[in-house]
Amino acid sequence: MRQWYLHDTASNQRLGPMDTEAARNEATRNPGLLAWKEGMGDWLPVRNIAELFEAAPGGVAGNPPPPPRNGGKGRSDEIDFKIHGQEMQFVEIELDPGESAIAEAGALMFKDAAVQMDTVFGDGSTSEQGGGFMGKLLSAGKRVITGESLFTTLFTHGGSGKAKVAFAAPYPGTVMAMKLDEHGGRVICQKDSFLAGARGVQVGVHFQKKILTGLFGGEGFIMQKLEGDGWVFIHAGGCVVERELAAGERIDVDTGCVVGFHATVDMDVRPVAGLKSMFFGGEGVFLATLTGPGKVWLQSLPFSRLAGRMLAAAPQQGGSRGEGSVLGGIGRLLDGDNSF
Repeated sequence: MRQWYLHDTASNQRLGPMDTEAARNEATRNPGLLAWKEGMGDWLPVRNIAELFEAAPGGVAGNPPPPPRNGGKGRSDEIDFKIHGQEMQFVEIELDPGESAIAEAGALMFKDAAVQMDTVFGDGSTSEQGGGFMGKLLSAGKRVITGESLFTTLFTHGGSGKAKVAFAAPYPGTVMAMKLDEHGGRVICQKDSFLAGARGVQVGVHFQKKILTGLFGGEGFIMQKLEGDGWVFIHAGGCVVERELAAGERIDVDTGCVVGFHATVDMDVRPVAGLKSMFFGGEGVFLATLTGPGKVWLQSLPFSRLAGRMLAAAPQQGGSRGEGSVLGGIGRLLDGDNSF
């Protein structure tokens, strides 16, 4: 009897009602579908339902199923992963057939041949066939505002068994793995910190509402907002410190050292106390203040600080600065190092 309903989370399309044989055929073609029939408490992945792969007596058609949570869009693919390395880390993601991961352009390190790479318009939380043009245009517009590309790269396992894809950090630091449903479904982070994540994670925009925070908070008026229930991988410079703030508890931070925080945390700025500290302390005029409740993540080496040191050490008119050489330029002529 017609009793099965299937749901494609990528395109947000509903199939059914259909009998067990038809549902089994659809499950074979697309193992990433969700399935429901009367008597089940919630939608389940078809590959986890033995009845769709083994003969079983049909049931009786019943009432239409309840809608999937968040229209099926809130479910992210259940990926496995491992983070490798120390100073220059990369994350290796293991995909089952039909599972996908999204990543920023240029983050790929390697992938198995069975992993298909596709470029999608927007943040990759919906497929090219789903979501509507305006939804994809809005998603792409948000990415441009946060300084990212219009497009996201989608990596899908199109074969059988397990397949791996890896993404590398852009500069020395730490790759943090976060399960968004363990953090209230939303994390606010600096603009360029998102590295990769499971398909279904939405990369949006968080606007700083306070003028001083936007002007002097180190991250500007616009930050990234990661929403969903799946795994995301965030890159931070240097090492990372996680702090759990109680309600009303405040921590003062260098404006560039804020990586991310829970949506319940309030971010503000305050001027450094004292004119002497303000002008000669070397820490800038403002400090970021983070007030709980919620978790915050801090980085020891902001990229702006690393870039500033590299720029200060670079020769201003070409050539080498000759550190360590008593003779400077004459010494380099003698040892053949950058003689011209």
